[in-house]
Amino acid sequence: MNTVAADSRSAAPKPRNSDPFGNLGRVRRVLAPAVERPFALAESAIFMALVLALCWALDRHDPLLLGARFPWLWLAPLIVALRYGALIGTLGGAMMIAVWYLCYPGGEWPMAYFAGGLIQTIVAGHFGDTWGTRAARSRSINTYLNDRLVAITDSHYLLRLSHERLEKDLLSKPTTLRDSITELRRLTVTHPVSPAAHAKGSAAPNLETLPGVQRLLEFVAQACQIEVAALYPVTGGKPALNAVAAVGEPFEFDAKDDLVTHALTTQSVAHLRVDDSRHIDSRYIVCAPMLTADNELRAVLVVKRMPFLSLNADNLLLLLVLLGYYADGIEHSQHVQDILDAVPECPYEFALELGRLAHLQQGSGIESSLVALSFPRDEAHDSLFEHVMRRRRSLDIVWPLVTDKRSVLVNLMPATGATGIDGYLARIEGSLAAQYDTDLEQAGIAVHTLHVHDASPGPSLAALIARVTSHV
Repeated sequence: MNTVAADSRSAAPKPRNSDPFGNLGRVRRVLAPAVERPFALAESAIFMALVLALCWALDRHDPLLLGARFPWLWLAPLIVALRYGALIGTLGGAMMIAVWYLCYPGGEWPMAYFAGGLIQTIVAGHFGDTWGTRAARSRSINTYLNDRLVAITDSHYLLRLSHERLEKDLLSKPTTLRDSITELRRLTVTHPVSPAAHAKGSAAPNLETLPGVQRLLEFVAQACQIEVAALYPVTGGKPALNAVAAVGEPFEFDAKDDLVTHALTTQSVAHLRVDDSRHIDSRYIVCAPMLTADNELRAVLVVKRMPFLSLNADNLLLLLVLLGYYADGIEHSQHVQDILDAVPECPYEFALELGRLAHLQQGSGIESSLVALSFPRDEAHDSLFEHVMRRRRSLDIVWPLVTDKRSVLVNLMPATGATGIDGYLARIEGSLAAQYDTDLEQAGIAVHTLHVHDASPGPSLAALIARVTSHV
């Protein structure tokens, strides 16, 4: 990479500097140097001495050429002034005055000759100083811009390499974990478990107890780059011989295969590796169990063929997480049904997440919360309602509930306690103050909270909804 960047810099055109005197190469550097040389004073004095000596050799009685119709000798101080500035240009005029005192004793002082020449030299030197300063400033700016251009070129090269690597990663893993969780959430919402099927328990998993399993397998195959696979339900620790879902070409299933036995025994992902190939004799590549949060084995996924680059630890972990998330959603279907029985108008997605969080609180003690904001029904408060709804966190589940008198925003906040609620309300008040110059109290927005800590959150949610909708 460094070699390529160095080649690109060497092949790039040289930076162009601003030059008021034109591009004359070596001649320009001699006649009009870019910077003031250390020996400029000596160089100017020698130049003036040579010019005066030449004039003295031409006419020893009039070395300053006072008798000429044009003051030709003042061209020498003019050149010095243009070359090095007004201060050094006046040195040439001083040398001419010294020559007059030496060569013209007792003569009348030529006021117009010296005054005009010195004024001409100073004016020319002033313009030389001005344009020299501008040229130096322009060179400094161009040097800085050239350095920035080189840095931007290197950054662009690194960005191009990074973009190429991202494209390769996207080809090997086309979906993110967030996209996968969203798709599985939509899948469990679209295909809920019926109460009758859930009442049968897990004794005989089938299409009723594993709803949407074909769509699940298609999505998992796309997310994990699986080409040929099948999903077999497990009853009493033994897999069924008939698959409930499959992708790719059909294949024969051997329930006694070493890889399948190893996955069912360890309840973890089993796959062929180079160091394990001599210990496990299998016709399959990967076997992954479908486990619920309570470690209940519902099914096993058998992969017959997948790309070699997809057989890595991250991809296999994603496969296990997706299967577990689906199984956990199916496991909580009864809790969802209880919530829907208590609050029939509750969206299924909201009830599903509430049931999961209630189960999570019972098992792990992780607290979640419900925050209900009640708005009066009018045009101004409808704008506030839409504004607050857009300010929700990405992990929150929002249920907008509209009645004749109130607009209620029920916000389910996972893994959020009392401190998180205070922070959320403070952020909402800050947003309302910045956008509408008001707060919750001035706007007449009622706040109701509920901590998810009951194993049956349905009645608690119903009581919260009744309290919020009846608020005047």
